[in-house]
Amino acid sequence: MEIFEPLTLQTVLQMCIAAICIYLYIMLITRVTGKRTFAKMTSFDFAVTIAMGSILADAVNKPVSSLMPAIVSLALLAGLQALFAKILSSSDKTQKIVTNTPILLMKDGEIFKENLNKALVSQADLMGKLREANVLQLSQVKAVVFETTGDISVLHTDSPIEIDDIIMTDVAATI
Repeated sequence: MEIFEPLTLQTVLQMCIAAICIYLYIMLITRVTGKRTFAKMTSFDFAVTIAMGSILADAVNKPVSSLMPAIVSLALLAGLQALFAKILSSSDKTQKIVTNTPILLMKDGEIFKENLNKALVSQADLMGKLREANVLQLSQVKAVVFETTGDISVLHTDSPIEIDDIIMTDVAATI
């Protein structure tokens, strides 16, 4: 039993042609359906992007058996993603039902431990994000938000200015 199958020149050529075709196809899909197709705006967008990556890998690694199914699958996922984005952007009610709500982890230097627990974010992870944002004192922190994508946004300043209400409109103070 061989661990690695030897690659023939024909297989390498097929993989190269498949990679070029898939690359051009991705450019076409992105152009037709918009940049959001591969964006990480919501956890759903992220999941679709991962699924597309898996399909693309199969198409390049096994071009003979999976190139056409990959093209159809990518078109279907991109179309559904564009439709889903259109529905979300036109309906606040649908957006609230389908997407997660950003969660407030800190406000005005105060850590909301209950929200950390419910969001499954450790205090050590929070401190790491504060360090990444160059926060030197908790009093500099105006807000820390666990975004719908799983990213953590740190809003901080030394100035006494307040955060505009519109920036925090959809953020849940408590879960």
